[in-house]
Amino acid sequence: MTFCLGVSVEEGLVGIADTRITSGNEVITARKIKTLAVAGGSFFVMTSGLRSVRDKTLTYFEEDIEDNLLDECDRLYQVVNDFSEKIRKVSKEDKPSLVESGLNFDIHALVGGKFKGDNSHKLYLVYPQGNWVEISRNTPYYIIGERGYGKPVLDRTLVYTDSLLFALKVGCLAFDSTRISASDVDFPIDVVLFFGRNGEFVEHRYEYADLQDIYNWWQDRLRSSVLDLPSEWIENIAAKLERVNSL
Repeated sequence: MTFCLGVSVEEGLVGIADTRITSGNEVITARKIKTLAVAGGSFFVMTSGLRSVRDKTLTYFEEDIEDNLLDECDRLYQVVNDFSEKIRKVSKEDKPSLVESGLNFDIHALVGGKFKGDNSHKLYLVYPQGNWVEISRNTPYYIIGERGYGKPVLDRTLVYTDSLLFALKVGCLAFDSTRISASDVDFPIDVVLFFGRNGEFVEHRYEYADLQDIYNWWQDRLRSSVLDLPSEWIENIAAKLERVNSL
């Protein structure tokens, strides 16, 4: 399984991706996020799903970049359209044999960045069918891969007007929640920050040791918060338990 998170806030974009790939009994580390650039702008791509589908789609897509076929794009959605075409091409080539083998044609992607014709930075979710949606301000994030465990902390804390660094903090906590509960998601994680004002990227890789103290701090605060939670609302249950035990 995969954890890839894309966040869009007022200042820019955050991309967080784990690096664990499981194939049968084999576990390897591989990068799941790529930063790319063409004449019109720069962007990142994160993917989840079958590794063979991902690799073939990205190979076809990067071939277009190398051949300068995307240099005329001045809006990010046009690049997303090209990426979607590559998904549909791979689907035509590989889906029948995958289905015959009992496998689903599985690829999801998050594409974020800004081009000269865009009025602001953009973040898109691309489906296995090649269609896409833009991530909106109302829910300024999306997770592909293992979605359920990290979603609550994002829903409770993140809004579009938050700073880029706040979004990174919350995103790393969402990853930690997923790592604890999903055995096939783990360190190291790759982080990309995209600054909307100048179109610049910052990339960094975190190992577990880099964030261990932060996660321990978070774990302690969660436990202490539960202990400090007002308990008047459960006193009636405690009273009933005492009566049962006295019989």
